[in-house]
Amino acid sequence: MIGARPAVTVPLTQAQGLVLADDVVAELALPVFDNSAMDGYAVRAEETEGATPDRPVVLPVAEDIPAGRTDQLTLRPGTAHRIMTGAPMPTGATGVVPVENTDGGVDSVAIRARAEPGKHVRRAGEDVAPGTTVLRKGQVVTPAVLGLAAALGLPGLPVIPRQRVLVISTGTELVTPGTPLQPGQIYESNSIMLAGAVREAGADVIAVATAEDDVAQFSSILDKHAADADLIITSGGVSAGAYEVVKDAFGRDGDQGVEFVKVAMQPGMPQGIGRVAGTTIVTLPGNPVSALVSFEVFIRPALRTAMGLPDPHRPHRPAVLAESLTSPKGKRQFRRAILDTAHGSVLSYGPPASHHLRWLASANGLLDIPEDVVEVSAGTELQVWDLS
Repeated sequence: MIGARPAVTVPLTQAQGLVLADDVVAELALPVFDNSAMDGYAVRAEETEGATPDRPVVLPVAEDIPAGRTDQLTLRPGTAHRIMTGAPMPTGATGVVPVENTDGGVDSVAIRARAEPGKHVRRAGEDVAPGTTVLRKGQVVTPAVLGLAAALGLPGLPVIPRQRVLVISTGTELVTPGTPLQPGQIYESNSIMLAGAVREAGADVIAVATAEDDVAQFSSILDKHAADADLIITSGGVSAGAYEVVKDAFGRDGDQGVEFVKVAMQPGMPQGIGRVAGTTIVTLPGNPVSALVSFEVFIRPALRTAMGLPDPHRPHRPAVLAESLTSPKGKRQFRRAILDTAHGSVLSYGPPASHHLRWLASANGLLDIPEDVVEVSAGTELQVWDLS
């Protein structure tokens, strides 16, 4: 239900991490012109034959060519041009003598080793010829891609834009971190956590909000931000209690565009999905571990797929369980885990309950126990979602 946004061309400074929406064809050569690969002297190679440290060939230095010089020069027979790395080769020059093989002279130069024709010269187009497809649709824009695009003179790249996500945390008991707590209150953490997960998945967070158990307040947040979002994520308000603001806002029977279900997994049983004013909404449970595990299972893969990003799913690695465990019948359980990839082993980490956030913060994997498994013996091989 999360679709890709239309492709756009963005400046290079905004393209990193996005996926190319089209092939990129070079319109010019790289290098653009023949240039020196060394600091040294441009020469006619045949005029340096026989040069040795004991019997150097001495030539007058007719020109000095720093990088960036734009006039076109011609090397006259019997002369040398002092040239810097990246500077354009003069017409008639066939090689470059590195400065290390000379006395470094300015008016005249003593050349102590012969120049080999073509050596230390970067030829125009030897890296990229005009008309070459240098980048492919579906490729992720990396720093190297940005460097190539800039070298080709491209001000921007065609990309699939990031998904725009609105994150709403619900609950009257929630207060902003840093605010003194009153009896019965807790610090709000889900929106900060889920917004971080959205960004880590490669998407943008357009707004982060907290709503009390008040349908009018919750609805006003949706009215303000939903039209600008591609996806809305809520946490809390989807269980079976009396004050479930998300269910109340959309109708507990799912009659207002959102379907509420119980998923056979632990943690993360109560879920919801639907559309609000044309925007996809996913409603997650309020316990923090349930919310983040649900994001990993249901939302992260869909987000990355919509943006064309590679590896939408976390790597699933086989590992041998280092202890015996039990799991609830009929539920797919995700246990916080410490994965030792070097030895192919895994250890359950912390209690399985959905409010134990401390253990998830230090875990590097999720132990995936199938729903038809009730007891798992030490030594059993299981799949682990690698969170590292």
